[in-house]
Amino acid sequence: MTPARSRWDGCPDADSPVARFPHPPPETAVTPRTPPAAPAPTTPAELDSLPVTNRHAAGIDVGDRTHWVAAPGADPREFPAHTPGLRQLVDWLRQCGVTAVALEASGAYGHVLYLTLVQAGFEATVTSPAFTRQIKGRPKTDRLDCQWIQRLHTHGLLPPIFQPDEATHTLRAYVRQRANLVRISGQYVQRMQKALVLMNLKLTSVVGDVTGVTGLRIIRAVLAGERDPVTLANLRDRRCKASAAETATALDGRYRPEHLSELRHSLAMWEAHLTVIAELDAEIDAHLGTMRRHSALPPLPAKPRVRGKKPHDPAFDVRTALYLATGVDLTAIDGVDEVHALTLVSELGWDMTKWPTVGQFASWLGLCPQFKKTGGKVKSSRTRAGKGRAAQALRLAAWGLMRSKSYLGAYLRRQRARLGAPKAITAAAHKLARIVYHLLRYGEAYVRKDEAAYAAQVRDRVEQALRRRAKELGFELVKATGDAPPEPTGTPLSV
Repeated sequence: MTPARSRWDGCPDADSPVARFPHPPPETAVTPRTPPAAPAPTTPAELDSLPVTNRHAAGIDVGDRTHWVAAPGADPREFPAHTPGLRQLVDWLRQCGVTAVALEASGAYGHVLYLTLVQAGFEATVTSPAFTRQIKGRPKTDRLDCQWIQRLHTHGLLPPIFQPDEATHTLRAYVRQRANLVRISGQYVQRMQKALVLMNLKLTSVVGDVTGVTGLRIIRAVLAGERDPVTLANLRDRRCKASAAETATALDGRYRPEHLSELRHSLAMWEAHLTVIAELDAEIDAHLGTMRRHSALPPLPAKPRVRGKKPHDPAFDVRTALYLATGVDLTAIDGVDEVHALTLVSELGWDMTKWPTVGQFASWLGLCPQFKKTGGKVKSSRTRAGKGRAAQALRLAAWGLMRSKSYLGAYLRRQRARLGAPKAITAAAHKLARIVYHLLRYGEAYVRKDEAAYAAQVRDRVEQALRRRAKELGFELVKATGDAPPEPTGTPLSV
C-alpha cells in the first residue's frame, strides 16, 4: 500500500507563504511580494497609523467616459477618458509632484491609461479590484473610490498584478487575436457540418475532418454541381480508412438550394479567416524576429513529425523562432506543441524572476490547491477557478499526454485512476508548469524519461512505505531471492 500523500507533488501546504499569498482574478494575477507584517486595516484610523511607503502616490478610479484622480495635497479631479483628457491628467499629476500611481484593473478601460502613465515616466501599478474595495458600510462613489485607492497605495497595501514587458505585450495581443480568429473560423466549420447533415451527406462518418484533404475535395465538388456518390467517393485520399463503397453510400444525399447556399457561404468565410490568420502569422513571425537573442545558441536538433499539418497550424517555424527568442526549446516537453509554446511565451514572457519560486508560479497559474482552513479544519482545497490562457494551454498539453508512453503520460494515467480525469489533468498541468519554469528561469534542457522510469519510481516509493510500516510494527522487511515465497515462522495469529 502506498503511503498517504498530499494532493499533488510539490504543491505548497496550507501554512506556507505561497499558500497564504492572496489569489487574484484569473486574467490579472498578483506579482509575488512579501505580505505586510501588520494585519489588514478595518478602520480609517488603523490605516492612518500604518507607515507611509509611497509619499507621493496618486489613486485613479478608472471609468469608460471619465477618470477620477486623487493626489496628495489636492482635491480629487475628474478627467475625460479621451486622449486630450489623458494628457491633461498627466500634466496635473506632474504639477502635484506625483511619482507613483495606482489604478484598479478594469479591462480595456484602464489599458490605454496605464500605457500613457508608463510612457510619461510614472511608476504605475495596476491592482486587482479585490484589494481596492471600500470598508463595509461606507458610502461608495467614484470620488471616494479614488481617494481610497490613493490612501491604500500611500501605505503600500496594493499588490501589483502581472504586467509583461512591451515586446511580450505586443506578442500577447497578436497571439490572442490569432486564437480568436481560429475560434471564430471553427464556427463556420460547424455550419458546414450542419449543412451536410441537412442534405443527409454523412461525410463526417467516413472522414475524420471535413476540412482535411478528402473533405474539402468532396465539398468543393458538391458545390461545383457533382451529385454522383461514386464520383464523389473516388475523390477520397488513398489513406482513408473507409472503403470506396462505404464512402459512396454515405454521400448519397438529398440536395436543396438553401442548404447548398449555407455550405457555400460557410466555406467562403472559413477560407477568408484562413487568409487573415496567414497574414497574422507573418506579423507574429516578424515580431518574434525582433525579439531574438544576440548570444550564439547551439543548433536545434531535428524533431520528427508527429502528425500531418492542419489548416490552423502556424504558417512559420514557431519552434525555431521561440528558440532564438527564449534560448530553450519548449516543444521538447512531452505534450507541448508549437501553439502551446507560443501561447505560454506570449502570456508569460521569459523573465521568470517575477516569480521568486516555482511554487508561487504554480499558485499564480491557479494549478495549486487553494486551501480554505478555519478552526483547524480544511473546508476546501479546490483550485482557483479562472480563465487564464497560460493555464488553459498547460491543461490542453496535459490532456495530450493521455496516451503518451513518457514519464508524464504514465503519471497522468495513474492520477486519473486515483483522482479522476479532471483532477489528473490539473495535476499533470502543474508538473508541466514546473518544467516550463525551470527551463525559462535557469535555461535547463528538458530530459525526457519513459514510463518505465515512472514505474520504477512508484515501486521504490511502495518499497519504502513497506519498510517504514514494518519497522513501526517491529518487523524487518527482507527481499525474497528465490521464486518460492518464504515460509512463515513463529506462532500463527488467531482470528
